[in-house]
Amino acid sequence: MSTSDIFDIIQIIFADIVLSGDNALVIGMAAAGLPAEMRRRAIFIGMAMAAGLRIVFAVSASYLLAIEGILLIGGVLLAWVCWRFYKDLREFNALPDEADGAKAVSDGEAGETNFGRALVTILIADVSMSIDNIVAVAAIARDNTQMLIFGLVLAIAMMAFFASLIMRIMLKYKALSYLGLVLLIYLTVMMLHDGAAELGFF
Repeated sequence: MSTSDIFDIIQIIFADIVLSGDNALVIGMAAAGLPAEMRRRAIFIGMAMAAGLRIVFAVSASYLLAIEGILLIGGVLLAWVCWRFYKDLREFNALPDEADGAKAVSDGEAGETNFGRALVTILIADVSMSIDNIVAVAAIARDNTQMLIFGLVLAIAMMAFFASLIMRIMLKYKALSYLGLVLLIYLTVMMLHDGAAELGFF
């Protein structure tokens, strides 16, 4: 293995830590706002969707890199996710502790509605962040297919670890959910900035 390959692996690891961690943050935050019996299902489905999208985008990475404004599109999608999260977090933080009230919203149609909303939010975020992740990894790996596959597998593994951890933290310290939202807003701004710069707006 050459020095260049080692350097590329290090770059991919750092890119995956940042970008997969962000995706896991969205999944974990969305799951934390659900009734207890639905959380594991939401995390599993969210990670499955993210993994599937990453595989699809990895296969078409060369085409994605050729699309002008792809990062801008991802940034717009992520901005919508931020808005949805802001509304959901207000409801989530207004709930009593799990022992008193989180179970109450699980009954009947309310729980299913919240579950559906969470999946839509996760799906939109998965599309945006999968684009960002694959574009970043593909740019590093270039034509090295093995390197691209390594980045893909690592991203999925990191999501599986971080999503459950983030969900537990959000449930224990509800106020931290707003810090997660601030991070997502920052990422959205950076993605929109990079996308606009790519199109030569400034």
